[in-house]
Amino acid sequence: MTTPRSVALERLAYTLAAPVLAVAPTLYPDNPVNQLVQLAGAAGIGGWVLAAKSDAHGAGRKVLRWSPLVLAAAIDIAAKNTTGWGPYGMDGLLAAGWAAAGYLVMPFSRHTRRRHRPALAAPVAQPAPTEVIEEPVVDDGAGLLTRDARTLWEQAGMPGRTHIVKATRHPGQQHDMTILLRASEIGRPITGLTEAAVAAPFAVHSGDVVLAEVAIQPGRQGGPGWMEARITPDANARRRTQPTAQERWTDRVGGPKGGAPGSELVHQTRDDVRGVTFYRAKMADSTETPRIDLAKVCRALGLPEDDSCVFVLIDGNEFLISAFDEPPLSQIFSATRELLTPDAKGMYVCGFTITGQPVKTMVYQHDKNAAAHGLTLGVSRSGKTQYFAINMAAQSLDGQVVWLSTVRKDEKTTVLGRYIDRQGSNALWMARQLRAAKALCEIRAEMSWPHDGQPHDYKPGDTRCPYRQLNVYADEFMTAAQDGDFGEFIQKDGDDLTVTGLKYGIGFNPAGQSPFAHNGFSTEMKDNLRQNSRPVIFNMGSPGATRKAAEGTMENAYDVPTIPARYSRNEGSAIERAMRGEADPENGVSTGGVAVIVLDNGRAVLMRSLYADFDTDLSNLFPDEVNRLTDYEVSELTKRGLWFDWNEPVRSGEFWPEPDEDEEGENRSRRRGGGQGGGRRSSKGSSGRSEQVASPRQALEAIRNLTDA
Repeated sequence: MTTPRSVALERLAYTLAAPVLAVAPTLYPDNPVNQLVQLAGAAGIGGWVLAAKSDAHGAGRKVLRWSPLVLAAAIDIAAKNTTGWGPYGMDGLLAAGWAAAGYLVMPFSRHTRRRHRPALAAPVAQPAPTEVIEEPVVDDGAGLLTRDARTLWEQAGMPGRTHIVKATRHPGQQHDMTILLRASEIGRPITGLTEAAVAAPFAVHSGDVVLAEVAIQPGRQGGPGWMEARITPDANARRRTQPTAQERWTDRVGGPKGGAPGSELVHQTRDDVRGVTFYRAKMADSTETPRIDLAKVCRALGLPEDDSCVFVLIDGNEFLISAFDEPPLSQIFSATRELLTPDAKGMYVCGFTITGQPVKTMVYQHDKNAAAHGLTLGVSRSGKTQYFAINMAAQSLDGQVVWLSTVRKDEKTTVLGRYIDRQGSNALWMARQLRAAKALCEIRAEMSWPHDGQPHDYKPGDTRCPYRQLNVYADEFMTAAQDGDFGEFIQKDGDDLTVTGLKYGIGFNPAGQSPFAHNGFSTEMKDNLRQNSRPVIFNMGSPGATRKAAEGTMENAYDVPTIPARYSRNEGSAIERAMRGEADPENGVSTGGVAVIVLDNGRAVLMRSLYADFDTDLSNLFPDEVNRLTDYEVSELTKRGLWFDWNEPVRSGEFWPEPDEDEEGENRSRRRGGGQGGGRRSSKGSSGRSEQVASPRQALEAIRNLTDA
């Protein structure tokens, strides 16, 4: 029977140390040997404490391993504090018992081994002489990467009390991997695990670690007791220096502090022919509405912060950002007869958007089976008359009649007068035009249709209709409605025409610089125009005024595109020019002809209207023959005294009743005729008028006249 050398040496140490423990405290109480034994005992107690706090396996073996030192120190202290050898020689007995315990109990050196190998004295089974059988190594199938990761994880003290189940390297990466973690104790959730705790064992930055939950999958558990950590130092280094379009959008645009928080890029495309880059994105949460700071998006994507080249289009939870190399709306789209010819539904192309899409408007309302109104707004030189030209051409190509009135004469309206039925240039002419159009409603209401001899409402495109659609244009309507002589009649007849004109095939098309009531557009008129047209708003003098005017024509205040005063590219750095004392570059391009059109769904779209060159012959846009009223309509208007040369001075009794004989001298001095200026009614209002009140509106007018309001 063979005794291992370590066991023999340990037993010899117990035998030699026992007399020292018995004699030294009694004979030599101040000897350093006693202090050494007590320090060894204190170290043993510290080992006990650490073993008790440790969660690792083998805590009992550690306690038993430190027991000889603690017991030796206890015996030394007891022997030192007793008189002599103690009662009944207790010091010697304790020392002998300590040595016997260490000698007889299995040697403590054996408890330092994790695997209890059989003692050398045990019989060893002899293998068969013809075959050598190797014991299989117990393994869970972990690869080299997983084993190395487990080693680093264990050296770090098992962060978060977790265990690495598997480590998977990312394809094509040297250091990037994903580790699957589970709690060390079954049934306990993983808590307290942070990115920094995962990054430390692998010597990476905490920003290169992403923690994620593990979904329950067939054949694998999941839930709070499992966690996945993606460690990507290589991918993040490339992402910081050479990000893809998706990564750049996620990091700089879609983040909480980005220009479009909560969004994600769908795709980025480039159109070299048109010189434009499209960024199509959507909200990650489909229930959210995009909140876009266009300037912030431009800075994140490295685009110039220029309204003339970068545009945004929102559609539900998706949006499109178009970045052009050159201002797309600075180019000219020439009008042609093909574009202006209405289709079967009365729609024709009136312009093009920033993306090159054609924008259509209507010459009549096919879905409502009625004529169409029109509303055109904009400051001087913004492109209103140009838009009149293409709109009149489209209506004429559809066989409709056009009248045009303006407050003052100009070159373009005079040219348009050659291709339409009637045109005039003062407030008196506009008042006569509206009065005649209003009378036509009564005339057409009694006109018999040839197929059954009965009058009917206007039906666009019906060849049986005995009359043509009439479109009445009133340029600078706001100014005319405030005229001291005829503004009252213009305002009143304009309101009536917007309400009653559609069913009789008469559309009203006012234009001006404001759509609000205090400037001539009553709420009733504006509502009817908005519901029965596609309002077109050109530059109103400032982006804020343009948005306000567009919102005034919309049922809901959607995002309205911006129309700057001029299109100008940002060249160089404004800071550097200021430091050098240089002037800013003057490279502006006029935005005349650029307008916001409000479509049927209330969405405002930025477009460039078609260009009609007044310096050339417009006959290629208009039909060969001018469309006019029927003979019956002309005769009926003549009977009512409404059809004549509307440039004549005010006729006697045309707008106001003739005064009585005794008042003729007094009122004659206050009423005088005129050519372009027309006539003025009495400032006292009711002194020479005896109109019959037949409606609430006329009653209000009578009260206003009586109070001289």
